[in-house]
Amino acid sequence: MARGEGVEHSSASLLSNVNVNVKLDPDAIGLAGKGEQRSRLSICNKLCYAVGGAPYQITGCALGFFLQIYLLDVAQLDPFYASIILFVGRAWDAITDPTVGFLVSRTPWTRFGRMMPWILLSTPLAIISYFLIWYVPDLDQGKVVWYLLWYCLFQTLQTCFHVPYSALTMFISHEQKERDSATAYRMTVEVLGTVIGTGIQGQIVGMANTPCINSTLTPLDADQNASHPSHLSLMPIDLTRTREAYMIASGIICAIYVLCAVVLFFGVRERKDLGKTKNEPISFWQGIRLVMGHGPYTKLVMGFLFTSLAFMLLEGNFALFCCYTLGFRNDFQNILLVIMLAATLTIPFWQWFLMRFGKKTAVFVGIPFVIPFLVLVVFVRSNLVVTYIVSFVAGVSVAAAFLLPWSMLPDVVDDFKVKNPDLQGHEAIFYSFYVFFTKFASGVSLGISTLSLHFAGYITSGCTQPEEVGLTLKILVSAAPIGLLIIGLVIFVLYPINEETRQRNRKMLQHQREKETDSESESTESGSSV
Repeated sequence: MARGEGVEHSSASLLSNVNVNVKLDPDAIGLAGKGEQRSRLSICNKLCYAVGGAPYQITGCALGFFLQIYLLDVAQLDPFYASIILFVGRAWDAITDPTVGFLVSRTPWTRFGRMMPWILLSTPLAIISYFLIWYVPDLDQGKVVWYLLWYCLFQTLQTCFHVPYSALTMFISHEQKERDSATAYRMTVEVLGTVIGTGIQGQIVGMANTPCINSTLTPLDADQNASHPSHLSLMPIDLTRTREAYMIASGIICAIYVLCAVVLFFGVRERKDLGKTKNEPISFWQGIRLVMGHGPYTKLVMGFLFTSLAFMLLEGNFALFCCYTLGFRNDFQNILLVIMLAATLTIPFWQWFLMRFGKKTAVFVGIPFVIPFLVLVVFVRSNLVVTYIVSFVAGVSVAAAFLLPWSMLPDVVDDFKVKNPDLQGHEAIFYSFYVFFTKFASGVSLGISTLSLHFAGYITSGCTQPEEVGLTLKILVSAAPIGLLIIGLVIFVLYPINEETRQRNRKMLQHQREKETDSESESTESGSSV
C-alpha cells in the first residue's frame, strides 16, 4: 500500500473510535471516505488485470489443441517420441510451478511490487521460446531434443509469468466481492483468449490445407510404419505451406503476448498492505506441508485435478477425433472455435449463477452438463450438425470449469488465513500448487493419449487411420473424460466451504484487519505524542 493509503485507513479507524462529544474534522471524514473508495477496483483496473490472463490461455489453447497434431503430422515425429515430448514437457512444467511459487513467496517488495518483476522479466524470453516450438529445424537427427528443449523452456518461463499473475488476485483488493468480480473479468478475457488462440492458430493453419498420405495400410503395415519412420520417405509430401502457417500464427500470438503483459504492468498496482508478512520465511518443504495440510485446499485441488484431466483429454484429442473418427478434416478448426466461443459467451452467466446459488452448486450444475453430449457425439456417426451442437454444449461446460477454480481458490486462502492468523504471505504457494496439479494432469493426458495412439497404430500424416485408432479416440474424448468427471464430482461432495462458511470467514478477516489498523493507528499516535 502507498503511504497515503495507509494514512487514509488509519484516519478511518481513528474516526470510528473517537468519543461522540469530540467535534469531527470534515477533512478527516473526507479522507476516510476516500480511503473506502480506493479499496474498490475500477472497471479499468479489472480490465487491465483480466488482460494479463490472456497470454497463458492463448498459448495454452494453441498448444493444447494443435501441438499433438503438429508433432505428428507436420514435424512428422513418431507417436512414441511425440508422447515423450508432451509428457516430459508438462511434467517439467509441473515441477517448476511449486518451485517458482516458493521463490515468489520469498521475493522482497520492490518499487513495482512482488509479482510484477517476475511477469516483466519472463515475457521476452517466453515469446522467443514459444516461437521456436513451432519451427521445424532442418535436422535429420535431434528433432526430439529440439522440441523437448524449447517446450520445457517455454513452460518454465510461462510459469514465471502465470504463478505470480495468479497470486496477484490476493494483492489487488482485500474485499472478497471485488476479487470475485475481478476474477469474473479475468475468466471472460481468458476464455476470449482461448477463442483468439483457437481462431488464429486454427484458421491460419486451416487455410494451409495440410497434405496427407492417401493409403489403405493394414494395422500390420501401420505397426511396421511406426517402427520404421523411414517408410514414409517413400511417399514424400510437401509441408512447406503448413510449416509457414504455423510460424505465422505463432508470431501473431507472440505479439499479443507482449501487448497483454504491457497492459497488465501499467494498468494494475499491487497493494503493499496486502503483501505484508508477520512471520519468518519458511522453507520449501515447510511450504508444501503447509498448503497440503489444509483440508479444504486439498479437496478443492483434487476435485479440479480430475475435472481438469477430463477436459484436457477432450481438448488434446478433439482435433484428431474430428479429423479421423468423424471425418471432418476440413472443419475441425471451426468446430474447435465453436467450443471456445460458447465458453466466452457463457462466462457471465456462470458468474451470475455462482453469485446467486453459490459456488459449490455451480460445480454440480456446470461441470457435468457436458456428459450426455459426450455420449451423443460418439454414437451419432459423422453428423456435422450434431457435432456443432455438442461443441457448443461442451463450451458451456468448459466456461464453468474455467471460472470456478479461480473463483474458489481465494475462498480457500481466506479460510487458511482465518485458521492460521500468524501465517501470512504464502498466497503464491497455494496458487502455484494448483497450477502444478492442473499442468500435471495436462501432461498425463497428453502423454497417455499420444502413447495410446502409438499402440493403436497411428499413421503419421495419413489421410485415414486404422479402426483401432478411431476406437482409441472415442475412448479419449468420451468414456475417459466422463469417468474422470464423475470422480471429481464425488470429491467435491466432501468440499467443506459453502456460502455460510465463506461469509463467516469474510467477517472474521474484516475484523482482523480492523484490529490491525487500530493497533497501527495507536502506535502512530503514541509516536506522535512522544
